[in-house]
Amino acid sequence: MNQTNPGRLDPKGRVIMISGAGRGIGAAIAARLRQDGYHLSLGARTPDDIVQPVGDDCMHHPFDALDPESPRIWAAATVEKFGRIDGLINNAGVAAAFGFEDGDEADLDRMLEVNVKAPYRLIRAALPQLRAAGSGRIITITSLAGMRFKRGSPGYAISKFAAMGLSSAARSLLWDDGIRVTAVAPGPVNTDMMPLASGLAREDATQPETIADVVAMVLGMPNNASVAAVPINAMFEPLP
Repeated sequence: MNQTNPGRLDPKGRVIMISGAGRGIGAAIAARLRQDGYHLSLGARTPDDIVQPVGDDCMHHPFDALDPESPRIWAAATVEKFGRIDGLINNAGVAAAFGFEDGDEADLDRMLEVNVKAPYRLIRAALPQLRAAGSGRIITITSLAGMRFKRGSPGYAISKFAAMGLSSAARSLLWDDGIRVTAVAPGPVNTDMMPLASGLAREDATQPETIADVVAMVLGMPNNASVAAVPINAMFEPLP
């Protein structure tokens, strides 16, 4: 516990893995968590794209969400450097157009691989260390598209609904290990993945730094105060 705030976990010495850390939401999360004092293991398909400099508190590692072995190799390298893993941020994701009449199943397969199977593999790879921590944290950046379908790609929604299911199952099955699991589900965010169909100007969309603030809040919550999902939106809409 944080001695200055017993309602928060102390970030000092806690090691957090972040996938897709080279840009957008992942880069914003990395900046915020490093500022807060966490040790970071940052994964990206192209590690040279990662803005945060390497140091005693930060490492870069290749992470390919399409490679089944990549999560295990990255987790092992993280433990080799830091000796532990306290949290996993499943942020890497991909979107593609896929409908009922114009869908290419290769695009659907890629979204399922990156948005669902890669987070599953990362959880498996980090699980022994998360259990050992006693207060392990798993946060998956999903989407409002995984809570209701409104517009856009049905295939993307399918993959994000599946990611919500993954988060829910992990939350239930890992609870007794002290691992708390949360899905952070934003609507349009001002990144290069923001859909043009959202109808929002970039300055009116949710900013990546806001998502990072939410992630930091969830990471610091103690075991007796957990949230299953955090939907975030820049516009009003009724959610089920």
